[in-house]
Amino acid sequence: MTAFRPRYGASDVQLEQREKSFRGYFSLETLTLRHRLFEGGWSTPIRRELFQRGDAVAVLPWDPVTDELVLIEQFRVGAIRGQDSPWMLELIAGIVESGESDAAVVHREANEEAGCQLGRLESIASFYPSAGACSEQIRLFIGEVKVSQPGTLQGIDSEHEDILVHQLPRFEALAMLDRGDINNGHTLIALQWLARHSDRLRADWYVPREV
Repeated sequence: MTAFRPRYGASDVQLEQREKSFRGYFSLETLTLRHRLFEGGWSTPIRRELFQRGDAVAVLPWDPVTDELVLIEQFRVGAIRGQDSPWMLELIAGIVESGESDAAVVHREANEEAGCQLGRLESIASFYPSAGACSEQIRLFIGEVKVSQPGTLQGIDSEHEDILVHQLPRFEALAMLDRGDINNGHTLIALQWLARHSDRLRADWYVPREV
């Protein structure tokens, strides 16, 4: 089977103008551009608003010995929607600042958001959560749990973080996934990945602990 490759690439877009429309906690730009068309030729100029928030990493901490996952619960302003709860059960995540490696951010955020120390990391996927309007790329990892603090409150006060740490069996998290109780994209992707790869990964990572 031939691997899929997009018909066009980065050189098939002409950026004519980039305007700074707003700058706050995040920023908004307005782009004027043209791109190649599948039928041939170029589009007319298009104006699009683009949300700039930087790239992020997220990690699913997993203990291969106990077969338990660490997930965090916190408030998300974007989920204020009708009667839906804006508190979500999700992965540990953070924005990658200039000069930082993904691994360094993963370890830092695991400690800050969950009081969790990780060992080995494995990459899961890189994806754009909303490429129609946002430039953010999220890079997902699974991390080997060395130390965890379930039931504790974590987070950085200056960043208004109020985080409750959960630790639950993998089968319970996957049951929540099947029931539709997990409603954020990066957690959905990571749990689906673990459902497919847990046997192989546990064989690689499992080391019995001394009693």
